[in-house]
Amino acid sequence: MNKENLLKNLFKKHFKNEAINYDQLPPSGSNREYYRLKNDAVSAIGVYNNDRKENDAFISFTKQFIANKLTVPQLYEEQLDADVYLLEDLGDETLFSKIVKLRSEDDPDDQIIDLYKNVLTELPKFQVDAAKDFDYTHCYPRKKFDRQSMLWDLSYFKYYFLKLAKISFNEQLIEDDFHNFTNFLLSADSKYFLYRDYQSRNIMLKDDKSYFIDYQGGRKGPLQYDVASLLFDAKAELTFEMRTELLEFYISLIKDKYGIDKYSFIEYYKPFILIRILQAMGAYGFRGFYERKSHFLKSIPPALNNMEWLLNNWDTSLKLPHLFKCLEQMINSDELRKHDYPLLHESDLTVSIKSFSYKKQIPKDHSGNGGGFVFDCRAIHNPGRYEQYKHQTGRDEDVIDFLKKESDIDKFLENVFQLVDLSVENYITRGFKNLMVSFGCTGGQHRSVYCAEELAKHLHDKYKVKVQLMHTELGKE
Repeated sequence: MNKENLLKNLFKKHFKNEAINYDQLPPSGSNREYYRLKNDAVSAIGVYNNDRKENDAFISFTKQFIANKLTVPQLYEEQLDADVYLLEDLGDETLFSKIVKLRSEDDPDDQIIDLYKNVLTELPKFQVDAAKDFDYTHCYPRKKFDRQSMLWDLSYFKYYFLKLAKISFNEQLIEDDFHNFTNFLLSADSKYFLYRDYQSRNIMLKDDKSYFIDYQGGRKGPLQYDVASLLFDAKAELTFEMRTELLEFYISLIKDKYGIDKYSFIEYYKPFILIRILQAMGAYGFRGFYERKSHFLKSIPPALNNMEWLLNNWDTSLKLPHLFKCLEQMINSDELRKHDYPLLHESDLTVSIKSFSYKKQIPKDHSGNGGGFVFDCRAIHNPGRYEQYKHQTGRDEDVIDFLKKESDIDKFLENVFQLVDLSVENYITRGFKNLMVSFGCTGGQHRSVYCAEELAKHLHDKYKVKVQLMHTELGKE
């Protein structure tokens, strides 16, 4: 049975009713696949992940967090032998998307600070309260943030960032620093629950409450790591004044409620900021340089800004001379800085997307620029050949289901997105005003319409640009 039918069966089992819509959500930085299943009454999130041990960890943690009354998604159904499970739908608004919206308003800082204080108030409930009787049996890949975990992160950074970014280093000297670094970190108090990826895109906002997702990498560890993950999340781009205020707020929470010493916390805080940034840089390198997913490269410049601040304010006894030389090369690299696109801010770029029929003519660009893209969709299996689809369009669910099941349209669009993204990012950086993208098929009714719709959604979700969508043969804009 395929994953769609498996997830629809879980939906029907739980809600006693069929799912009418089944839509894949945009991919994240993992190999997990997320789907929104819904009908007129209810909605849920279906997950497919062929990593059984990671699924076991997520399910085990979810049940324990719910028992501790923490705000995580409800687990509706699971079928782990088939790699699927069904969760509560928390909507689409994350802490990250919320702060991006707030930055378009006047004086948003106070609202952003309040959001982060609410989130930080919840953090010790995971770290300390839930940790008291926590069962770490299903942790994956490690039960503790131990030496092996740290060396994996540092090697990830070395091989997927330093090497791919062509930063020169001495293999032995950097390994010596890694050895000293891990020895220092291992001397920190590590009896707490470490969420591992506590950052703005893993925090959902719904009905004035914060909900927490993607904690399957959790394990036993120190308090400092999760605070560093949240406050030094590169894309969120908090000011350093904000970070100082929020750190003081968090310390007051753990000091007053849990009796944790402020100075012992501070002693290890900046080294844990460093290893978190290095782990994140490894991910940006792997996803960006190696897998060529360009949007991961956009996190590099703000991460370098965080790195520069950290090196300028390094006041711990820990010395890492060769590693710091490598970090200075990164900070001063014009090549790495070139990935700095103003994508969190409004752009004057308008992307005109059109579907058309090759029986007529390719749409003309009336902006005066010329150029742009014209994609020929006629290599894709045509639903218009079949009687049941002839009077439908690429906006109808039956046609969409046909294209997804009977053609390579997802692969086609993946390549389209990569090409168009390159131009959009370049046009934003250079202050251009217009870009035109056209999709053609035989009748301009099915394949081209679907592709135009999907690109419009993709650009709307990813960039702060204006999108104009026109279906020439349907007469719809």
